[in-house]
Amino acid sequence: MAEVHPLVLVVGGGEVGSAVAHRLAGSGMGVVVTDLGAPRCLRRNVCFAMALVDGAKEVEGVKAIRTADADEARDLALHGTVAVLAADFGPLIPDLRPDVLVDARMCKTGEGISSGMAPLVIGLGPGFTAGGNTDVVIETKRGHDLGRVIYRGRAHPNTGKPGEVLGLAEERVIRAPRSGRFRSSLELGALVGKGDVVGHVETTEVRAPIAGLLRGLVADGIEVREGKKMGDVDPRGSEIDPATISDRGRCVGGGVLEAIMHWWTGKR
Repeated sequence: MAEVHPLVLVVGGGEVGSAVAHRLAGSGMGVVVTDLGAPRCLRRNVCFAMALVDGAKEVEGVKAIRTADADEARDLALHGTVAVLAADFGPLIPDLRPDVLVDARMCKTGEGISSGMAPLVIGLGPGFTAGGNTDVVIETKRGHDLGRVIYRGRAHPNTGKPGEVLGLAEERVIRAPRSGRFRSSLELGALVGKGDVVGHVETTEVRAPIAGLLRGLVADGIEVREGKKMGDVDPRGSEIDPATISDRGRCVGGGVLEAIMHWWTGKR
């Protein structure tokens, strides 16, 4: 197969970063994803970072494979497969030589990112300034501007509140009742009732806050911190497929694709 260009490094293989990687790979770009060695993904069915655990991960027909180093990742990505690395993205850049860097960590600080780290640097959501620490910012807040490409300025500030589903926001979030190791045998996509036990942190029960479909939950064996988000329940129930990319992810992925194509076609 002929090599694919451009080469894009997506930092963060969680839900949104994976949606971006999926959109770019499906558009013929080479994609490398970096994440932590033990990813804390909630919506694991749609997260390429899970390849670091399982060796490979397929999301809606796009396959990702865990790779050992930058050379292997670059070769795999430029020949049409998403490559996933457990690595700090900074030291990786000189060896990988990406055309585009997308910060999809969703950490809302922009820590460690600066324009010039790649020919095109894109930040997702709060913490980035187009024309400052990045070249482009993509709006990630649900609403009228979701997916908007920003060439000068910032995205909407972080509200600290989860997005609403059927009028429910914080009510649908599962938070750790204490710090410790989480254990659960439930599968994502299970239907739960309000108050049902979804697992345990050490000996403390973790219960579903509302009735619906278990759309996100940290993996069995992960260490969690008291009060931190560790899952969510979708009140729409069985009408939702937890193995498909969310509307938010698709919009943000579309914005990243637009920004890259605007830059890439301008170069040629």
